[in-house]
Amino acid sequence: MSDAASLRRTALVENHRGLGARLIEFGGWEMPVQYAGIIEEHRAVRATVGLFDLSHMGELWVTGPGAGAALAGAVVTDPTRLTVGRAQYSMICAPDGGILDDLIVYRTGEERFLVVPNASNAQLVAAELGARIVGADATLEDATLTTSLVAIQGPRAREILAPLTDVDLGSLRYYAIAAGTAVGVAAHVARTGYTGEDGFELFVAWHDGPAVWEALLDAGAPAGLVPCGLGARDTLRLEAGMPLYGNELGRDGTPFEAGLGRVVKLDRGEFVGRAALETNAAAPRKQLVGLVMRDRGIARHGYPVYLPGAEIACGEVTSGTRSPTLDVAIAMAYVPPGHAQVGTMLEVGVRASRVPAEVVALPFYRRQP
Repeated sequence: MSDAASLRRTALVENHRGLGARLIEFGGWEMPVQYAGIIEEHRAVRATVGLFDLSHMGELWVTGPGAGAALAGAVVTDPTRLTVGRAQYSMICAPDGGILDDLIVYRTGEERFLVVPNASNAQLVAAELGARIVGADATLEDATLTTSLVAIQGPRAREILAPLTDVDLGSLRYYAIAAGTAVGVAAHVARTGYTGEDGFELFVAWHDGPAVWEALLDAGAPAGLVPCGLGARDTLRLEAGMPLYGNELGRDGTPFEAGLGRVVKLDRGEFVGRAALETNAAAPRKQLVGLVMRDRGIARHGYPVYLPGAEIACGEVTSGTRSPTLDVAIAMAYVPPGHAQVGTMLEVGVRASRVPAEVVALPFYRRQP
């Protein structure tokens, strides 16, 4: 936990205070966890639209003739395969295959890439990437403290944003990005998000963040847009089966164990962690699964998971809540690979009780096309 005086604050902090947000420490930043309430904000994103301040996330620009090849040797995906204007979900791993962070890599030009790490790992990722591209014809610029990032998410996001930007949102595919203007300021508009709904993320200059935020609030008010905090973002991503670094992802796990082996591109040249990941792909030590509680009780991060009747835990819950959309208690957990099959019955230790839980396929929630 950081000292209050040392916390970083986004350019939007006074906007959040004016809206009565409850602010907490997260990843070294003072961020809104909720405004009216987590469940209300969650349901607004599923039904209409919500607005998020994500300016705590990192923004790292890697540019130059060798930028793509340098990144390809540093992360588990192959950014050289991206066409300009597209993005990929990726990870940066240690030599032993452990996950240092998960990332989104955008290609905004032939020799220009934007890497977005998590807030808590932004400095680590900047240092690692900087070290890994040494000797390449590429440079790294950390724009975290000069960039505001505002996300509009939900079924009506496109309808609200379209009149405020010159980017053709209809032709902007999922996991794509385009440069243009939004609310009259320069912006990169990406069709990405962390909620399981359609939506857009707007990268703008730090000082432009408040104006973009207020304009979207005003434009979205007739459609029921509400400001949303990190609490709703967490329950939304959990329903969508999206991992969170520090919960599902960490230094002690690999992409294959997290069920994300598909992002690791082994059909190419060397990259940091490749040898260890090839071995782990064949014999993962654990497996991330979805659980639905079949009796009363909510699984929380760190709760033990047991085989029925066993005295010693075989796994651990990574995230859990009562789903506002599905109205059932859901969780993700790591268990031995031999007990990760859909339909397997396990038990979660909830205080002094052992609550039955069934392994189910992820995600728990998938939006309708």
